[in-house]
Amino acid sequence: MESSDLNRRKNGRQRKLADGHSPLENMTDMRGEMSTSEPEVEEESLISCADSEDRRRHKPPTGIRGELGNVLLLLFLYVLQGIPLGLAGSIPLILQSKNVSYKDQAFFSFVFWPFSLKLFWAPLVDALYFSRFGRRKSWLVPTQYLLGFFMLYLSFTVNSLLQSEKGPNVVSLTAVFFMLAFLAATQDIAVDGWALTMLSRENVGYASTCNSVGQTAGYFLGNVLFLALESADFCNKYLRIEPKETGIVTLSDFLFFWGVVFMVSTTLVAIFKRENGHGKGKSRVPEETQGVMETYKLLFTIVKMPTVFTFCMLLLTAKIGFSAADAVTGLKLVEEGVPKEQLALLAVPMVPLQILLPLIISKYTAGPRPLDIFYKAYPFRLLIGLEYALLVWWTPSVKQEGGFPVYYYAVVLLSYAVHQVALYSMYVACMAFHAKVSDPLIGGTYMTLLNTVTNLGGNWPSTMALWLVDPLTSKECQGAAAQSCGSAAEAGLCVKEGGACVTTLDGYYVESLVCVVIGLAWWLWLGKKMKQLQERSPAAWRCRVNQ
Repeated sequence: MESSDLNRRKNGRQRKLADGHSPLENMTDMRGEMSTSEPEVEEESLISCADSEDRRRHKPPTGIRGELGNVLLLLFLYVLQGIPLGLAGSIPLILQSKNVSYKDQAFFSFVFWPFSLKLFWAPLVDALYFSRFGRRKSWLVPTQYLLGFFMLYLSFTVNSLLQSEKGPNVVSLTAVFFMLAFLAATQDIAVDGWALTMLSRENVGYASTCNSVGQTAGYFLGNVLFLALESADFCNKYLRIEPKETGIVTLSDFLFFWGVVFMVSTTLVAIFKRENGHGKGKSRVPEETQGVMETYKLLFTIVKMPTVFTFCMLLLTAKIGFSAADAVTGLKLVEEGVPKEQLALLAVPMVPLQILLPLIISKYTAGPRPLDIFYKAYPFRLLIGLEYALLVWWTPSVKQEGGFPVYYYAVVLLSYAVHQVALYSMYVACMAFHAKVSDPLIGGTYMTLLNTVTNLGGNWPSTMALWLVDPLTSKECQGAAAQSCGSAAEAGLCVKEGGACVTTLDGYYVESLVCVVIGLAWWLWLGKKMKQLQERSPAAWRCRVNQ
């Protein structure tokens, strides 16, 4: 980038607008002024009053009909963002069907970390750009080109990575899909920022709708639809007259198709879509920048606050009790013979529930104590973890020659639905509390920090839970004397001598019990501390950035 064309933050008097990382974040007041200079405050007030007078005289048209093209573009960009995430979510199920170790699954789980860590490079995306090309397009276009390139590259190499002589090359798969997730997270930062200026003030609320609907649709296409069409059994049973050995699409075909879509659509956006196009009579959200170093200093200042630091520590430990149930259960069901495409399809009837739950739960979290709902839902989610363990234990006993009976899938679906109720109760309550305590002066940075810590609090326990399954599992060699199954090499010798490794104690069940005990201890001790944070005065959450 040429230095003359590179826009940087040059003074401390500009406000930073929220990047729209959550629907609630858009409701945070972004009109706070960070400067302490009184003349400038008066000038800003005059400008604000004039702006208000102008809006009263020239009322812009309501509705989205005039901006339908922008809304559809945003929706499409969020759909593209969900595709690599859905594909990454399908890989663990494919790996599990190829009998990889849970340590390998834990290593691959790092692919899901970039969205939890994007706060650390979001200031760079906000501050560095080519003004002639566009603030958001400067990052969106190269990021999506790279996403398309990696998908095209994977389409030619993924089969060799999954079917090598020594088994799937988990390290290479993790590296490539981590890069896809990193690029998708960067694209998310750019699109979130663009959404706030692409739409007018009266329609900017649709940005969060495009985000949630688009990401969900993209994840569905990259995960559920792909796993269904990739499965030979599913296609032969429901979509074909004459059975074949492969599905309708392969992973390489799917990657190639979406790689082309990324390349073509990005080219069209780069050429035909102009940034910051102000329509006639449209009042746009002002877009301002904050310096990179100032943003990092601000984040550090927020974290140092005693109340925020305590809350962050609670968020980082709250989900330990759910880690075995959330991270390992689905893989265990695949290990027990449940088709991965059937598990993926069970997510389809959950979509209406996932849409309705936030609307219903938000009525109970809108008051002054939203974390009460979090606290009440916590033990129920712990119990669901035990129920998941019982479900995995029960699965082999109901397996039939033709698969699993309908009532089994009904039980799995019901278990998943109850789990979603508890999960969304905690999630909506937590987001409501974030919105309640975030300092309006720096609402975007504040909210994003809390959301990042919340996501990270779910990632590291899941990775740890996957990592510990194998060490906690006990196996013995049956049918071959003086042999053991303590390692992969010893298991190979057992089989070579005519024996078989039999699991005597599954680490998943050990983990499930230990996680519930840890979660119960957290609920009884730290959960009460989290509830007490609601009693702290608003001043305890305010960041003194100018002192």
